[in-house]
Amino acid sequence: MQKKLHIKIGDTVKIISGESKGQEGKVLSVDRNKMRATVEGVNIVKKHTKPSASNPQGGIQEKPGSIHISNLMVVVNGIASRVGRKANDKGKLVRYSKKSGEVVK
Repeated sequence: MQKKLHIKIGDTVKIISGESKGQEGKVLSVDRNKMRATVEGVNIVKKHTKPSASNPQGGIQEKPGSIHISNLMVVVNGIASRVGRKANDKGKLVRYSKKSGEVVK
């Protein structure tokens, strides 16, 4: 069984430690096995590509690298917050902001 994480694809997150500390971005992908997430516009890495049929020029491409999820906090209404889980009125578990108590979409 996969471990449930406090972030999902599409969440806006804030980086709380590391080289990109303080930056915010949208989560593009999550790797549950490695506990890492790719955030838009953050931790940009350079990938050297060989010339190929689809890319005859080759060269250096920039793309976002992954960040460990322990270094990310979900942003709810502009405020970074820890996330908890509680049952809503229908009995389904939903994520909520521990700072404001709001349900995270």
